[in-house]
Amino acid sequence: MSITTNAICNSFKKELLEGAHKFQYTSGSSFKLALYDSQATLGASTTNYAVAEEVPNTGSYSAGGGALVKPNPSVSMASATAIVDFDNLSFTSVSLTARGALIYNTTTSGGSNTTDSVCVLDFGADKTATSGTFTVQFPAFTTSAAILRIA
Repeated sequence: MSITTNAICNSFKKELLEGAHKFQYTSGSSFKLALYDSQATLGASTTNYAVAEEVPNTGSYSAGGGALVKPNPSVSMASATAIVDFDNLSFTSVSLTARGALIYNTTTSGGSNTTDSVCVLDFGADKTATSGTFTVQFPAFTTSAAILRIA
């Protein structure tokens, strides 16, 4: 069991062509980020959010994770690469250890459910917060660093 290196989910790629995911600032889909421990099996073949090996409820973190906020604009195109951005996400008063995360869509219109996977994030090692704040900091909103890049 392991979290595969950062990966865009295969099902997400197909669902993009079906119009299931809308990253618009207004009237777009809603996305969440769930945290997982090192025993989670997540990778490009992950199709949906699942509770197996999700970190336990603690402080402001609860099952399903937290809502991702899209800044304005949240989508851009530069040098033939489309990019997506989210604001950093913090969970307060938590005691947890996470190895990675799953970004998923809670409002897909083309999928058969409302937990369609977007991408898997591998933190590279366990990250821990003890009675503190756990922040997922998203990379710069550039064509070489954005959390989602389609070239």
